[in-house]
Amino acid sequence: MRVLVTGGAGFIGANFVLTTLANRPDDRVTVLDKFTYAANPHTLDPVADRITVVRGDIGDAALVDPLVAASDLVVNFAAESHNDRSLDDPSSFVHTNLVGTYTLLEAVRRHGVRLHHVSTDEVYGDLDLDDPERFTESTAYNPSSPYSSTKAGSDLLVRAWVRSFGVTATISNCSNNYGPYQHVEKLIPRQITNVLTGIRPKVYGDGANVRDWIHVDDHNDAVWTIIERGIPGQTYLIGADGEVDNRTVVESILELMGRPADAFDFVTDRPGHDLRYAIDSTRLRTELGWSPRYTDFRSGLAATIDWYRTHRDWWEPVKAGVEASYAKTQTTLD
Repeated sequence: MRVLVTGGAGFIGANFVLTTLANRPDDRVTVLDKFTYAANPHTLDPVADRITVVRGDIGDAALVDPLVAASDLVVNFAAESHNDRSLDDPSSFVHTNLVGTYTLLEAVRRHGVRLHHVSTDEVYGDLDLDDPERFTESTAYNPSSPYSSTKAGSDLLVRAWVRSFGVTATISNCSNNYGPYQHVEKLIPRQITNVLTGIRPKVYGDGANVRDWIHVDDHNDAVWTIIERGIPGQTYLIGADGEVDNRTVVESILELMGRPADAFDFVTDRPGHDLRYAIDSTRLRTELGWSPRYTDFRSGLAATIDWYRTHRDWWEPVKAGVEASYAKTQTTLD
């Protein structure tokens, strides 16, 4: 299969490329990535001789069209995804998440190419901490930030192109990912690398905000399950029953790294900070037969800590810049 992976040098997309070539060695993979700050070209070094890498913008129709025409499948990971950055400057989120998705949709429509669109559970807004419900495929969209609202808009564009133009596409909305190669601005790798560099970890507010964590390898395995068995036009939620509050995440990191569990600082909460995300992945599990491999969050977290401990050359070049940026606002991210 000829697979075009947009955003294939970012955290989830790069892991998708690596696992795809490990499990499907005969596939031909092309990566289209703008290589913004969040993409690290060295992530793809292990497969550099087996892929084609194109530097460019998914909103550039002249660039996108021939790449789509030469593909059997497009998997769209390309997105601006940092909530704090979206509050500071929403324009790039509108361009990449909305204009970029539109550009891809028009290209797959012209050439009759299958599309899988990767999205987020943040499009649903949030849940009360004591709410027994979880997000399902029928939950109404209620985004809270420029990031989540533009991702919600991109999902709706995909649905409209399926219904109006017969585009063959599926959508997945996933909970928070963790694992190797995640940029150190994000909660888990930031706090791991803080400990490794002698900086006290930081937690927003009182740390009660809950996220539903899933290992990136489980997410990408689910994406392939949807591509191979999913029904075109359908949306599937991907989750691993990994609800943990932010304070517990940081305390677990500290304990696993041999530090006191309370060796962190609280910082002022960010505007519009969603309380709780929770995914109900019943459709994916019952209809398509998928199940996660990392069912114990703490063991997955321990493996992630080991990865960052042994790959300092990957994250150290950007760590100081990230901390300098955060020092201006005294914020962290979930």
